[in-house]
Amino acid sequence: MDPNLLMPFTWKELLLGSEDWSFLVETVLRTLIMFVVIVVSLRLLGKRGVKQLSIFELVVIIGLGSAAGDPMFYKDVGILPSLIVFAIIVGLYSLITVLIGKNKHFERLVEGRPLILIENGVFQIENFKKEALGEDEFFAELRLSGVSQLGQIEQAIEESSGSISIFYYTDDDVRYGLPIMPGMLERKTREINRQNYYSCTFCGNTVMLAPAKEYICSRCQRKEWVAASNKKRIR
Repeated sequence: MDPNLLMPFTWKELLLGSEDWSFLVETVLRTLIMFVVIVVSLRLLGKRGVKQLSIFELVVIIGLGSAAGDPMFYKDVGILPSLIVFAIIVGLYSLITVLIGKNKHFERLVEGRPLILIENGVFQIENFKKEALGEDEFFAELRLSGVSQLGQIEQAIEESSGSISIFYYTDDDVRYGLPIMPGMLERKTREINRQNYYSCTFCGNTVMLAPAKEYICSRCQRKEWVAASNKKRIR
């Protein structure tokens, strides 16, 4: 009987696929490069892209998923290089976790820091520019927390995980603010026809305005306004 019929593979093929032993060194380099690429890419996406999971938890999921999947489907991908990928990713994850725990500067570098998005009922525009955060998405999240206008919010903070922490004014301290209910911002105007509280549709700055053809916002220099609301928060 032909021995090849009993063992239709070799141990070298099982462990390395179609590659040579020298490919193991290249596997280490490939893994290091791709690990850095994944981390940088996720940081560029911003916190909202990795909401509820840390960056490195996603790196482990993506990296290990790929390392486990390829040798399952491709005969020319050996098991041993995949095991090296597993070991390197887990090792890097453990090392970076230790460094994050020991060095605050390193932690802020790789995971970012909390950002104040709303303070005293108005947007912190410069902080908004740092994150890929859509207005509709943000307003929807505020509405899910019972917010109907920004004057109800003392501070809204985007945590390093991407979640939003909201600190509210008491009902007695709620002020006039930018309404965020669906369709409200479509009522924006430049001309003020009657004296009332109005909110800048760009930054949320809210002031009492008298009738006039045009007003320029003192915070952002924009000219579009919407009638402000002083509704209490829905619980």
